[in-house]
Amino acid sequence: MPEKGPIGVFDSGYGGLTVLREIVERLPGYDYIYLGDNARAPYGSRSFQTVYRYTLQSVKWFFDQDCPLVILACNTASAKALRSIQQKDLPGMDSQKRVLGVIRPTSEIIGTYSDSKHIGILATAGTVASESYVIEIEKFFPGVKVFQQACPMWVPLVENDEYNNQGADFFVKKYIDELMDQSPAIDTILLACTHYPLIQDKIRKYTPAGIQILSQGAIVADSLADYLQRHPEIESRINAAGKRTFYTTDSTEDFNRHAIQFYGAEVGSGHVDLE
Repeated sequence: MPEKGPIGVFDSGYGGLTVLREIVERLPGYDYIYLGDNARAPYGSRSFQTVYRYTLQSVKWFFDQDCPLVILACNTASAKALRSIQQKDLPGMDSQKRVLGVIRPTSEIIGTYSDSKHIGILATAGTVASESYVIEIEKFFPGVKVFQQACPMWVPLVENDEYNNQGADFFVKKYIDELMDQSPAIDTILLACTHYPLIQDKIRKYTPAGIQILSQGAIVADSLADYLQRHPEIESRINAAGKRTFYTTDSTEDFNRHAIQFYGAEVGSGHVDLE
């Protein structure tokens, strides 16, 4: 029998901790290992090839930690690297392991939230350029119109602890206005970056009343619970001691200091080099 291991959760930085927090709340019994590639963050403005290379290195690292399942809790990595890893790399690495993302679980249900069938996506430039949400939502809800807006300043504001300052309001309002200018009929907005829940109060402040704002953590957690129920061959290979382990490719002190904002609890991290 293959050795049991934790569920791997990956992000380019801290944002995936908002997803891990919801997953742990939904499925507390399993072991989890988190890796933030903070030394090379943010991924949002990087090329497809670079994001693919960085993400593949991280997936290989997770597999070396005996993870039978890896969640790319990063929209940019999910958009730019997931399909290539699943189709080209995984069969040659370990066909018994799985790598999942955050875009498909969200796309499968988001259409049910909208009455107007006009949905807005707020995301990094990389996620917007990939058009992954447009493609995936079309598969499940062909009658829905998707409008995207890149928000290149939001991740730097969050990661530099500037999001609570008054200057952040300018950029929050700017991108929401640009999204709503594309279609005033938008009635549902997806925060398609795991950093954005930290500025959700500001986003709500500048979003027209009556529009639903969705973040991904709970959606991904519910989807994972469903996946494990449908795939006992994967679930049986996950260790269930309730252990949480955290790693970063950058300063552990910085990671631990920032992580509490995203994860909601103090963490102690270790350092890894991926290259």
